[in-house]
Amino acid sequence: MKQSAVFTSLGQWFLARTRKVKRIISIVVDTFAVIAALWLAFSLRLGEFYLPPTQQLWIFLLAPAIAVPVFIKFGLYRAVIRYIGIDALWAISRAVILFTLIFSVIVLIAGDWSGRVPRTVYGIHAVLVMLFVGGSRMLARWLFTHSQRQNWADLHTERFVPPVLIYGAGQAGAQLAAMLKMSNQMRPVAFIDDDETLAHQQINGLTVYPFEHLIGLIERFHVRDVLLAMPSASRRRRSEILLQLEKYPVHVRTLPDLMEIAEGRIEVSDIQEVDIGDLLGREPVTPDQTLLHSNIRDKVVMVTGAGGSIGSELCRQIMQLSPRALVLYEISEFNLYQIEKELEKFNSDVPLVPVLGSVINKNRIESICQHFQVQTIYHAAAYKHVPIVERNTNEGIRNNVFGTLHAAQAAIESGVETFVLVSTDKAVRPTNTMGATKRLAELVLQALAQAPELHKQTRFTMVRFGNVLGSSGSVVPLFREQIENGGPVTVTDPDIIRYFMTIPEAAELVIQAGAMGQGGDVFVLDMGEPVKILEFARRMIHLSGFSVRDEQQPDGDIEIQFTGLRPGEKLYEELLIGDNVSQTAHPKIMRAEETVIPWQLLQVTLQAMFEANESDDSAKTRSLLLSTIDGFTPQCDLTDWLQIETASSEQKKDRIKG
Repeated sequence: MKQSAVFTSLGQWFLARTRKVKRIISIVVDTFAVIAALWLAFSLRLGEFYLPPTQQLWIFLLAPAIAVPVFIKFGLYRAVIRYIGIDALWAISRAVILFTLIFSVIVLIAGDWSGRVPRTVYGIHAVLVMLFVGGSRMLARWLFTHSQRQNWADLHTERFVPPVLIYGAGQAGAQLAAMLKMSNQMRPVAFIDDDETLAHQQINGLTVYPFEHLIGLIERFHVRDVLLAMPSASRRRRSEILLQLEKYPVHVRTLPDLMEIAEGRIEVSDIQEVDIGDLLGREPVTPDQTLLHSNIRDKVVMVTGAGGSIGSELCRQIMQLSPRALVLYEISEFNLYQIEKELEKFNSDVPLVPVLGSVINKNRIESICQHFQVQTIYHAAAYKHVPIVERNTNEGIRNNVFGTLHAAQAAIESGVETFVLVSTDKAVRPTNTMGATKRLAELVLQALAQAPELHKQTRFTMVRFGNVLGSSGSVVPLFREQIENGGPVTVTDPDIIRYFMTIPEAAELVIQAGAMGQGGDVFVLDMGEPVKILEFARRMIHLSGFSVRDEQQPDGDIEIQFTGLRPGEKLYEELLIGDNVSQTAHPKIMRAEETVIPWQLLQVTLQAMFEANESDDSAKTRSLLLSTIDGFTPQCDLTDWLQIETASSEQKKDRIKG
C-alpha cells in the first residue's frame, strides 16, 4: 500500500510539473509573439524593415509585460489545447483588446519617451497579436490531433477500436464526438439526426445522415454501437427513437443528463445503458411545489428503511426540500453507511442523523422521535421480495405488520404530525403473504386513523403503487445481468404483466400524496399502461445489440426461458380493491375509498397473530390472514421453511413407525 501511495504521489508531482512546463512554454511563445507582432506592425505601417531606436526599445519590453498578465487573467494558460474552440478564441480576442487599450494609453502618456509611434500601429499590432497568439494555439491543436490520428492508425493495427454512430448532431453530439476522438476507446464514424437541414453537413469532420441511412452505415462501418446524444429531448421522443432502433442489430447507449453536459463533465466512462424509463415513454408531471414542501420544509423528517430503493430516493429528494433535519432509520449497517455517505455529498446544511434500528423495536423508534422531535415519518421499511417472504412467513408478518404498528404507535406517543406508509399494489386482492402483510399494515393505520382517541394528533396516510424500475429485486437489473452473461433471460410466464414507474417519480409522488392526506387516506398512483414482461425482455435484448433466439430465429444470440410463476406470484397486479375511487388535485394521484376494520375487532386479530407469530406457527398466521384480508387467495400452499421442515420430520417419523 505504501509503495502504491509513493507511485501515486510521484505521478501527481510529475503531472503537476508537466503542466507548469507547458504553461511556461506558452508564456515564452506569447512573449515572442507580442514582440514580433509589434515589430511587424511598425514595418508594415512605415513600409520598411524597421529598426527601433534605442529610446524606443522599452516599449518592446513593455508589450509582453502587459500582455502576459492580461492573458493569465483571461485564462489563456488554463485552456486545454486539444479541446480549444470558439470560446477560447473569443477569450483571446477580449484579452488582446484589453491589452491593446492598456498598452496604447501608456505609450501615448509617455509622449516623447516612446519615440515616433503612428497611431495605426496599435490597431495593426492588435490584429497581428490575435493572429499569432490564436494561430499558435490552433497550430498546436492541429499538430496534436494529427499526432492522435497517427497514433490511432497505429493502434488500429494492434487492436480493434469499435466504430460507433452518434444519434443527435446537436451540441451534446458534437461534444461527444470531440471527446471520443481524443480517447482511443471508441471511433465515431458518423452522425444520425432527424433535422433535414443538417443532412450531409459536416460536424467535427463527421457527416450527418438522416435515419434512413442507418442500415447502410451499420453495414458499411460494421457498427455495433449507437450512442444516443439527445439529453434535451422529451422522454416520449426518446422512447420513439428507441422503438425505431430496436429493429437493428446495435447496442444502444446514452449520455447523462443535460446539466452534466452543460458543465462539461462528460467522459467516456459516463456513457451508460439506456434509461429504462425511456422505454416506458412516460412524461414526468411537473410536481406541485406546495405539496412537496408541506410536510418537509423546516421540519424534522424521519425515513424508515432509509437505505432501501424507495427509502434512499425519498432521502435524496427530501434533502433538496430544506428540512430542519433528516433522520435515517435503517436496520442494515452497510445500507445506512452507503446512504449517509451519498447524502453528505449534497453539500447541504441539513443535519443528517443516521440511526441503526429495527422498526419492530417500538421503544427505539419512540426514543428517536422524542429526542429529535420528529414531525414527519415516511415508513418505507418492509420485506418486499415475494418468494422470500413466502418462505419466511412469520418474519414477513413481524416486520411488515408489527413493524408498521409499532412505528405508528411510537409516532402517536411522540406527537408526530404526519405518518406516510409506502405500500404496494400487491396489497390488492393479494395472492401472496407479502401482499397480505402490506394490506394488513394498511388496515392497521386505517383503524388507528378512524379512532381520534387512538391517533391523537398524528395523521396517517398510505400510498400504494406498483413496481419501480431499478429497485432491488426488480426485473431490470436481473435482465441486464443475464444479458451481459450471454443469457438466458428468465421470464416466469409469457403472459405476466406489471405496472412500472421510475424510482424518482414514485418517491416524488409519495411525498406529494402524503401532503394531501386528511387521515386514513389510501392514495393510488397512476402507473400508466401495464407492461408485458416478455416484451420488456425482448426490448432490452434488442437495445443491447443482440437478437432473441427462438423458434422463428434459431440462430439468435440470447434465449428467453420461461420458469413458471414463483410461489405467491400472480399474472397481473391491481391498484384498487373496489371501484370507489376519486380524483385529487394531482393528475397522477387518486384517492381510494375502501373497507376499514374497526380497531376493536382488528386488535383481537393482531393479538392472536402476535401469539402465533411468537411461536412461529405459520399455519395459524396464514389462517388469520385469510380470515382478515378481504380477497386474499393464496396462489400456492404454505411454503414456510419451518412448516416444510416440520412436515418432513413428521413424514420421517411415520415411515420409521411403519
